[in-house]
Amino acid sequence: MRFPKKKRYLPETADMFRYAPRDDIAPWLATAGKAAFDRFAAVGLPSSRLERWKFSNIATILKKYSADPLVYDAVSSDPHVRQGQADAQEAWVRELVDALPPNHEKYGDMALWDLNTASIQDVMVVDIPEDMIVKDPIRLDFAGKDGAFLPARLIIRLGARAQLAVIEHHEGQGAYWRNHVTRIVLGEGARLDHYRIQNDSPAALHLQMTAIDLAARAAYHGFTLTEGASFARHQAEAVLQGAQAHVAFNGINLLKDRQHSDTTLEAEHRAPSCTSSQLLRSVVDDQARGVFQGKVYVDRVAQKTDGYQLSNALLLSEGAEMDTKPELEIYADDVKCSHGATTGQLDSEPLFYLRSRGLSEQEARHLLIEAFVGEVVDQLADESVKTLVTERLARWLKR
Repeated sequence: MRFPKKKRYLPETADMFRYAPRDDIAPWLATAGKAAFDRFAAVGLPSSRLERWKFSNIATILKKYSADPLVYDAVSSDPHVRQGQADAQEAWVRELVDALPPNHEKYGDMALWDLNTASIQDVMVVDIPEDMIVKDPIRLDFAGKDGAFLPARLIIRLGARAQLAVIEHHEGQGAYWRNHVTRIVLGEGARLDHYRIQNDSPAALHLQMTAIDLAARAAYHGFTLTEGASFARHQAEAVLQGAQAHVAFNGINLLKDRQHSDTTLEAEHRAPSCTSSQLLRSVVDDQARGVFQGKVYVDRVAQKTDGYQLSNALLLSEGAEMDTKPELEIYADDVKCSHGATTGQLDSEPLFYLRSRGLSEQEARHLLIEAFVGEVVDQLADESVKTLVTERLARWLKR
């Protein structure tokens, strides 16, 4: 997709965009892109009038970002990763590229997903056959550069009982707009550990949408560290289609200056005896703003559901802000679900105790903040990711 050359800054309304695919793009991808663009043009950019965009006004933010050139930024040398236009790949790849996530009709807010489909030039595919256990994590590097619009598309499929870990690194220089879409399909008994380290440029815009389908006894363990970008939104929704499936969304937000970070999550239980958890810890300083919107949906057939969600925020300055909206929507009788949210400052009592033991005020504050996010860090299964998160936290505290 291209934008009119006379319009350097992205407009507020969809009628200012136009669809112009590359000449050498695969025909099926051009067809999917045109249909997606037509849907996008019909509704325009998300606004704060939409339920899940209540706290994030994207239209005003987009005025700051240039739209050229179009750059595909994903890099991986792993043999399990296929990258290209996928013009000769299986029909299931094309179906997933063309399909919207399961809840698109319920919320009507997937315009940016359609914009991604209309913009992608290549597709990155990770396809692990049944019973395969990949011992080493797959690393995916997503690099941004000044003035770029980055519509990456990632598809991950695990066959029955397959196991895999994926570590994404998002970094870059200058002001760019990342509009990233990930589609994940897990077969029966499959397990995916999915780590996202988001440390984009302080001038970047980071938008990320993930949709996950889980068959019976499948497990998805997701973790996101949000540290970079001036405006970031991480939206993920999982549909537990088979009995005894499990999904876990964990995350840490480290926000400063005037950063805005929106975490919007949903676990949709559509089968019995499934479990889900959402745990987010946010440390907010200066004039930064954090947002958590978490939802657990339980269908009437999803008896014996266990759903849990919790958001804890630590405000380090008077200008810091945290908005939370936890939700439960339950139509079954035999369930165990809970949600909660807390927002506060550092407790003066343990701070005084630590200082009385000889620590400086800064050392005491750092120790308490490390303990605050420690519960999330302890749940990380990959030791390299755990070490990386610990190091980034220490660097953030000493900034």
